[in-house]
Amino acid sequence: MYKNLAAAFAAACFFIPALAQTATAPLKVGYVYVTPVTQAGWTRQHDTARREVEAAFGPRVATTAVADVPEGADAERVLRDLAQRGHRLIFTTSFGYARPVQKVAQEFPQVKFECLTCPQGAANVATANARYYEGRYLAGIAAGRMSQSHVAGYVAGFPIPEVLQGINAFTLGMRSVDPKAQVKVVWLNEWFDPAREREAALTLINQGADVLAFHTGSTAVMGAAEERGKLAIAYHSDMRAVAPQAQLLAVTHHWADYEKGRVKAALDGTWQPATLWGGVKEGMVRVGDFGPKVPRAVRDEVLARQRDIGAGRLHPFTGPLLDNTGRPQLAHGQRLSDAQIVGMNWLVDGVQGKLP
Repeated sequence: MYKNLAAAFAAACFFIPALAQTATAPLKVGYVYVTPVTQAGWTRQHDTARREVEAAFGPRVATTAVADVPEGADAERVLRDLAQRGHRLIFTTSFGYARPVQKVAQEFPQVKFECLTCPQGAANVATANARYYEGRYLAGIAAGRMSQSHVAGYVAGFPIPEVLQGINAFTLGMRSVDPKAQVKVVWLNEWFDPAREREAALTLINQGADVLAFHTGSTAVMGAAEERGKLAIAYHSDMRAVAPQAQLLAVTHHWADYEKGRVKAALDGTWQPATLWGGVKEGMVRVGDFGPKVPRAVRDEVLARQRDIGAGRLHPFTGPLLDNTGRPQLAHGQRLSDAQIVGMNWLVDGVQGKLP
């Protein structure tokens, strides 16, 4: 009997620390990035949010970031590995991760996925995106005020709705203050290729663009504008460190508040597969970080229009709208619905060229 009691006591002593350790173990949070973590840009903004999550929750969380993961089979492998290593909340940061996330989420129903910029959720997949087009419209106003040639250049990644929204909103913002403005687009079919981004920027400058915008992942367009004495719109991050004279303003994206809320929900046991599409009003998109060449009047105008968007007084996609073939897309006084914006597959009047 005493022998059995001793064994039971020893077993209890063994399990109590183990249970305590499990109860206090941090929530393992994974992050999957589509590009390397550079000094500024799309992935830098997401990694900044990750570090803010760490600072907010301290030892309650442990994060792992895997960068430069191609969309497709490699993404599936990385997601599966993170799940198998005990990560119970995983953020992914590219539209092209949508299918890999859906597939791996079915294999690991106990893991919660946050598929940022993805179009579709699931029982354990939440989606979130930002209304980038709001910042693009504001940047277009600044470009229209500052351009001397009435021509802007736009270096674009892929012709997905998110990118088309940005090109169209930028063009509408520019033409709201300069009806003669035209926007020339170069498509790369890449998110991150600094050499090709730079080449595209120089091509657009040679075609008469004196203001550049881009929807790619590096700072190459900013560097090209700085080198050639032109202006450029920084995207994702403030890029004055790269282009101190060329930066007109920056359209910046802010993910930390969203991610901290989702991590807290996972820790509290209240996480649900929600969907969010936030913009200026929610603090997910902001313009600012004006360069030294921007007059005070232009700064004030852009910031006033930003307040209008945040208050719901200004909607970038308000009719009448024509596409660049002359076909009506929206009647006077009407606004595109969220469903129409999400499914956008046309270029607005003022954009030169066709969809690839």
